[in-house]
Amino acid sequence: MKPSAFDYQRAENLQHACQLLAAAGPDAKILAGGQTLIAMMNFRLARPKVLIDVSNIAERNQVVAENGALRVRATTVQRFVERSREVQERLPLLHCAIQHIAHFQIRNKGTIGGNLVNADPASELPAMSLALDAEFEVISVDGRRIVPAHDFFVTYYTTAVAPNEVLASVRFNVPPAGSGWGFHEMARRAGDYALVGSSAVVTLDGSGKCTRARIALFGVAGTPIRAKGAEEMLLGQTYSPELLKSAANRIQPDLAPENDVHVTVEYRRSVAETLTFRALDDAFARAKGGR
Repeated sequence: MKPSAFDYQRAENLQHACQLLAAAGPDAKILAGGQTLIAMMNFRLARPKVLIDVSNIAERNQVVAENGALRVRATTVQRFVERSREVQERLPLLHCAIQHIAHFQIRNKGTIGGNLVNADPASELPAMSLALDAEFEVISVDGRRIVPAHDFFVTYYTTAVAPNEVLASVRFNVPPAGSGWGFHEMARRAGDYALVGSSAVVTLDGSGKCTRARIALFGVAGTPIRAKGAEEMLLGQTYSPELLKSAANRIQPDLAPENDVHVTVEYRRSVAETLTFRALDDAFARAKGGR
């Protein structure tokens, strides 16, 4: 199919994009990598009257180290982040998750910001923003604001970014020393969207007790979710298979999966619990210096 008619405008920088958005009104869309938007336009699931292209702005690919964090410019393509040495060394969970996004040809064009603003609940990056306590820098002609990850995702394919705003960057916080991570997902085929996915970050003190925990899941609700009850169960505890099994079971009240043409609610609940156990097992092992 072909998209409905639209006007095309090219932004020189993000501030210019904000000005174009303000002038165009609510029927405008930002075009970054276009890996989702163009397909939706071709099926006429999206019918923007104006496309504002930010894919060729200067210095669009940026990963910048900050105090205890890495800031990624929203226009940065996923492959650039995947191959970033700093991301590999300081945010290995993010590096692992990005490798599960579609195929490298898609990651060569798809952007970090585009993926996050699309807010597909089965996508990896929104859950990683929760696991890594990310902060979103959102700008408009009226100024700049910071949105924490737990307030960013509203419901299916909907975020806190207003029609006149642009996502400028994402600040991913680096977990403290003594942390380990785990990531597992189930998909029908390599490169497909995940049916279910789970990630974990735990921090241990010198005696092996858990002092901090993050468990983020995707594909199990209308948004990515933090399993805070399971996180709280881990605090002050040392590793045991029984502890991880109990914590993995504790995610169930936070899940809100739905049946679809691929799998049932019962499947998603069962697999989410299994993958959470595996993610926690990996996270504890890495925090203790293994794997």
